[in-house]
Amino acid sequence: MKKGYIYIFLSAFIFSTMEIVSKLISNKISPYELTFIRFLIGGLILLPFSIKEIKNKKIKIDFKSFLYFAFTGFLCVSISMIFFQLAIIYTKASTVAVIFSTNPIFTLPFAYFILKEKFNIKTILSMVLCIIGVIIIFNPFSINPDIIGIILSLFAAIAFSLYSVIGRLKIDTYGSTTLTCFSFLIGDILLLILLLIFKVPIREISSDIIPHIIYLGIIVTGLGYLLYFAAIKETSVVISSIVFFIKPALAPILSFILLKEEIPLNTIIGIGFILIGAYIMILSKKKAYIKS
Repeated sequence: MKKGYIYIFLSAFIFSTMEIVSKLISNKISPYELTFIRFLIGGLILLPFSIKEIKNKKIKIDFKSFLYFAFTGFLCVSISMIFFQLAIIYTKASTVAVIFSTNPIFTLPFAYFILKEKFNIKTILSMVLCIIGVIIIFNPFSINPDIIGIILSLFAAIAFSLYSVIGRLKIDTYGSTTLTCFSFLIGDILLLILLLIFKVPIREISSDIIPHIIYLGIIVTGLGYLLYFAAIKETSVVISSIVFFIKPALAPILSFILLKEEIPLNTIIGIGFILIGAYIMILSKKKAYIKS
């Protein structure tokens, strides 16, 4: 379990840097193009490790496996990330990031009905506290966000939560590396098909943003998701979803350190709620695993 908590923190930290790095190059590359490239890089980086995992564990990859990876990849890359990027067009990227981080809310019912995962009153309490923290950070009473951006962000969160739960179904069968790698690559192919169908224009990539793209591809997309699924395997899909409640708490702190952005009082209060909620969930799950 301790290893699982380490994976949770590391993946949360990595995911928290995504908006910061993306913000630096947002006006130099199409969000659709960036999504395609970073998932392609992430998948290719994981491919050698995936092949090794397949050989060591003697994992059987057949047509059913391909359909499974196509489904998980379609949910993550082609649906969730498309809605995510479209939402950024209609509202602020920071707003989208906070709303997207509420995907654990939808993970609970999906995990209950699909994985038969049980959760107690402490789990619900921790979720409520985390939701309150996200709402306080979002501060909806002081801004007037575009409703289209809000809806698209929610669709992205719902699709990602379903992706996490469906991914947990076969993570023991294929391994976290193989699952993540093939979901990314096949999902990226499906995304490319969609981009070609809708004739999305491609912008020329300048050399000065290549390091940012490499970071987003290797660290955020490759290593980040790998650690996230490793956390799911070591703990559960519910407890590992804390990653996306820690993310909106870490992101403002990193923005303050790296971008010199001030942290508003409502954000500080929201971070407090999120950390308390995350602690309650970890504590309740730890006791549950000890009893079992």
